[in-house]
Amino acid sequence: MKRREFLALIGGTAAAWPLAVPAQQPPVSVIGLLSIRSADDISSAPVDAFRQGLIETGYVPGQNVAVEYRWAANQRERLPALVTELLRHPVVVIAAFGTAAAQAAKAASTTIPIVFLTADDPVKLGLVASLNRPGGNLTGVSFVSAMLGAKRLELLRTLVPKANLIAVLVDPNSAESQNQSRGAQEAARALGQQVIFVNATPSEIEGAFITVVQRGASALLVSGSPSFGSQRHRIAALCAQHSLPALFSTREYSSAGGLMSYGASISDAYRQTAIYVGRILKGGRSSDLPVLQPTKFELVVNLATAKALGLEVPDRLLALADEVIE
Repeated sequence: MKRREFLALIGGTAAAWPLAVPAQQPPVSVIGLLSIRSADDISSAPVDAFRQGLIETGYVPGQNVAVEYRWAANQRERLPALVTELLRHPVVVIAAFGTAAAQAAKAASTTIPIVFLTADDPVKLGLVASLNRPGGNLTGVSFVSAMLGAKRLELLRTLVPKANLIAVLVDPNSAESQNQSRGAQEAARALGQQVIFVNATPSEIEGAFITVVQRGASALLVSGSPSFGSQRHRIAALCAQHSLPALFSTREYSSAGGLMSYGASISDAYRQTAIYVGRILKGGRSSDLPVLQPTKFELVVNLATAKALGLEVPDRLLALADEVIE
């Protein structure tokens, strides 16, 4: 065989040989994160805690799992379209943060597992059949803030013992806020504390503070709501402007200049939510996972704000505080 014919032969043979195919990588699961809040008005700590919870269950975002984020920017009407986007992606599980987000996800799917985080009673909301046996495709974490009403009033009265009248700021569009106001009313009745309730949407906050001052309240309890959370710097500034000692529902308010906060650790709740997501990715069924309730509560005192208000924080409050912001 001539050299030219030989080269042609092996060339043709080589062309018929299959190319080496790289090993197939397993498909990456996609998690949908749906929130009523805006990415800009939530601190990085809860999102970092969510990532940490996934890592604790063996899932590292960007490696063996992907997370698709959808933020409604406190506009409830956007939630149905955002859920639809996630379902089309498609996602294998949805983490829904906030009552409105959980309700929108539930309305959109009866098959995709949904893990919620809510400050409301998920049974009363119809999200689950019961806390121990959720049934259906939803489970999650619930911290019913209404139950903390007595403790919050007690802390505020300890800080401002001469407060004859305490105002409660309520978001009329938030079930969480309304539940907390009912809890505060029950606690006030039991403690013999006089309270007034002032409703305010984000556009009405300045007017609400004027009402509080005109009614003669000497301290303020700000109920939790996504809208108030997005306005936390503004609310803290108004408290300073009107010299109103105030107690808030979560740490993020104190970090924004609020005087004091007491409530469940939001970061820990995000972490617990992610752990449930990881368990579902491993084959767990949401219907078999009982709704979790928080075990970690935080008292945060902002001493810089207390000093600006001319308040001396009692030593026993400082001793109880999980964090003191100097």
